[in-house]
Amino acid sequence: MSVKKNIDEILNNLPEQVKLVAVSKTKPNELILEAYNNGYKVFGENKVQEISRKYEELPKDIEWHMIGHLQSNKVKYIAPFVSLIHAVDSFKLLKTINNEALKNNRTINFLFQMHIAKEESKFGFSFEEIEKIIQSSEFKELKNVNLIGFMGMATNTDNGKTIKDEFKYINDCLKTTKQKYFKDKDDFKELSIGMSGDYKIAIEQGSTIIRLGSIIFGERNHVK
Repeated sequence: MSVKKNIDEILNNLPEQVKLVAVSKTKPNELILEAYNNGYKVFGENKVQEISRKYEELPKDIEWHMIGHLQSNKVKYIAPFVSLIHAVDSFKLLKTINNEALKNNRTINFLFQMHIAKEESKFGFSFEEIEKIIQSSEFKELKNVNLIGFMGMATNTDNGKTIKDEFKYINDCLKTTKQKYFKDKDDFKELSIGMSGDYKIAIEQGSTIIRLGSIIFGERNHVK
């Protein structure tokens, strides 16, 4: 298996407005370096401990994305370096990110995670909840976080129509939000949808960020 070959193949077929986040969770530094040494520098992790360790051990110009569920008490470990937090799923978490960003003299970009899947177990806001937050004065007071879009995970199913409908819905919500609240905010445009099994549908439905792991690095090193 060649990580370089896999990444090249994906990039060659990606529309130019779509960014690839290579999901390196559970993968050793050697595989990340194989991608890095061939010019690829955008990686995603879903555990704070792992992303922090890799940040320490690997080249400092890597763009790290936190894509997993994030607990408020762990934010301080990634606040100094994280490029984008994909899964903001509570206002409490957002306030913590803002406070930690302030301590590090940074503004941290983030995405609201929307719950679009049928499974209850997945995290995220409803669209109504996101609107309520955006309209609140508390939200407007947060100066060290920057909302640039939404993230979502489709239902774990082989039914392409279900996945398509869920991705279309989150894209519609993003467009509505842009129109109503962020018309003049150029960087509010990101839609992080699509993983190894459904990224082609996600791109058709307006994805700007895809999160691919197994298709690049091979199957995971442990059973989920």
